[in-house]
Amino acid sequence: MGLTEDFEIAAARSKELTSRPSNDVLLQMYSLFKQGSEGDVTGSRPGMMDFKGRAKYDAWAKLKGKGQEEAKQEYIDLVNSLFEG
Repeated sequence: MGLTEDFEIAAARSKELTSRPSNDVLLQMYSLFKQGSEGDVTGSRPGMMDFKGRAKYDAWAKLKGKGQEEAKQEYIDLVNSLFEG
């Protein structure tokens, strides 16, 4: 299997977690997934009243410049670690 297939499997597995990860881990998962699948952040930063959208945007923006392949591997490793721990 290649990295893209492993990434897709990890994305599917993430929906099977029996306990909800912390908000920090969820933001990390979101940002790595977006960076791995789409690359650098796009669009405008959500307004001040959209706390959730703003946090997600900011988490993704912190990964600007990280290669998609690297982000995919980090996402796979993170999801796998959640099943191990």
